[in-house]
Amino acid sequence: MRATLLLSLLLCCSACGPTSSGVDGGPDAGDGLDAGTTDCGEPFRRCALEFRFRAIDETTVEVRGSFRDDGWTQGVRMARDGDTWKASVPVPYGAAVEYKFLVNNSVWVTDPANPKTRNGNSLASAVTCNAWTCQAGAPSAQAFDWRDAVLYFVFVDRFLDADSSNNCTVPGADAAGQYQGGDWKGVTRRIDEGYFNALGVTALWLTVPLDNPAVAGLGKDGRRSSGYHGYWPVDLSALESCFGTEADLKALVDAAHAKGLQVLFDFAMVHLHSSAPVFQEHPQWFWPLDNGGTSCVCGSGCDWNSQGERCWFTDYLPHWNYTVAAAREYSVDRALALVAKTGVDGFRLDAIKHVDGSWLLSLRRRLQDEVVATRSPRPRFYLLGETYDFGSRDYLKSFVDVATKLDGQFDFPLRLELLKAVVMRQSPMTGLAAFVESNDAFYGPQAVMSTWIGNHDLGRVIHMAEDTPLWADPYADGQDRAWVNPPALPGYRRPFERLANAFVFLFTSPGAPLLYYGDEVGLPGAGDPDNRRAMAWTGLSADQQWLKGRVAKLGQLRQAHPALRHGQRATLSVTGDTWVYSMTKGPDVVYVALNRGDADATVTGLPTGALRDEYSDASVSGPAVLVPARSARILVAP
Repeated sequence: MRATLLLSLLLCCSACGPTSSGVDGGPDAGDGLDAGTTDCGEPFRRCALEFRFRAIDETTVEVRGSFRDDGWTQGVRMARDGDTWKASVPVPYGAAVEYKFLVNNSVWVTDPANPKTRNGNSLASAVTCNAWTCQAGAPSAQAFDWRDAVLYFVFVDRFLDADSSNNCTVPGADAAGQYQGGDWKGVTRRIDEGYFNALGVTALWLTVPLDNPAVAGLGKDGRRSSGYHGYWPVDLSALESCFGTEADLKALVDAAHAKGLQVLFDFAMVHLHSSAPVFQEHPQWFWPLDNGGTSCVCGSGCDWNSQGERCWFTDYLPHWNYTVAAAREYSVDRALALVAKTGVDGFRLDAIKHVDGSWLLSLRRRLQDEVVATRSPRPRFYLLGETYDFGSRDYLKSFVDVATKLDGQFDFPLRLELLKAVVMRQSPMTGLAAFVESNDAFYGPQAVMSTWIGNHDLGRVIHMAEDTPLWADPYADGQDRAWVNPPALPGYRRPFERLANAFVFLFTSPGAPLLYYGDEVGLPGAGDPDNRRAMAWTGLSADQQWLKGRVAKLGQLRQAHPALRHGQRATLSVTGDTWVYSMTKGPDVVYVALNRGDADATVTGLPTGALRDEYSDASVSGPAVLVPARSARILVAP
């Protein structure tokens, strides 16, 4: 490679037209562009970005980069036009694109004409255009943008009992694992009262609405529980009568829509209860429990990972075998029927890694054809996966493809970093900032990951925020106190302040932040089922009321600022205890200053001059600002 070659690189963004430029070796059909559609939201828009490379004596030149999922391994061949190699590439609207040139299939070259770099690559920042192409099947621009979602997980049975006539009792179930009366009418009541709107919530995730058996199941902890959680369905066509009627569920969805709320149903597709008629009638649709003379139970006879798509979670939960086409069709048919009769807006897919991939592909294809195509404006039917994995981002990402698979997953790796840095104070804020720098865009511009700090499988997060965390291991599930010696509500403010700081981060970051019911008031509890106590509606302590007020304030600020929902983050300063970053979306710029330390701290890097703290309604002045201990400031220029 001649040295003069490095001086001849040029990148320019062409005037973006309604179609991508056709060049030799350009984007193939896998990009899924729809040249006839321009009515789509930002994540589904594509701008034509023209790359140019001054020719000398090269044989081939490719541009490779982050403009698509396989862009680093399958580059775009550039075509020679006189003394310039050219390629017009459709790139995600508003996204930053990292790229390099690959010359003669052997030499990687960055772009000296472009001083911006990231991760050792040239960087085109926030590419936008006035006209664009849309990905095939993209939702309408007028449809709900799931990047604007704030999710609230309503654990129906434990939320609010508004109709005692549907209360259930299952013989043999221990008290904490028994139905406790919550129902769909109770959720509707809180919707109508504006409870969720006041918190800034825009979407509800409801526990599985399907019919469960009226028998107790033995858990691995030796205790017996009812199917109050919904994860043991016996009939995929019937609804759980302990929660109400079909009319009650439809009324809930309608009431939510009237208040501007979307609704997700938890959908259990990994297994059925052994009493299910379909299991008795079609045993060949399920993986056999026998595994060469041993029982193929996950973690006992079969491995959770290598045999995770076939092992039974317990010996009364037969695992679907979706490599059998009839089984796959039966399950997907009933998922689509549930959508049709309720008008629901999405599914949270439980333990998605434990089902054969053909099921998800079939579900997405039929949702696009039979639901999305028939609704107006054309929506984004949101599929949110649960892949319980704290460590492998690549593995989580392998399930995310808005055209064929999931829209997003719960961000377990991010939750671990947030827990360690802000809540438990085990690692420095510098580590969290470094992780987030690569994580914000890791799953792609169309993915809507759900960011979270508490859920129904782990001990309540308020106890991890205590001066001495109740569990020192950030991976702990809290099962040691799930049934015996349950923890009490902390009697001092500091844990609530630390939890509020975690919510500050979640509500000022891309993705769909999750509120697990009760976390807005620091509801106490150990592992399952103690983390599913009845919702506290009365008798809140002053600390609980304070935390609820902070969450509501954050919800209002997130709605008010597009930058907090889908802006670009830039770190301005970071120390072991503090982190200051900006979130920018066009003219909307918000500065977030977090102090997880137990002493007041002065942070730097902010703009010089007057600033308004919208979190505390105070006026301050940059570039250095005092942030109280275990607190935050959310700043804008007045």
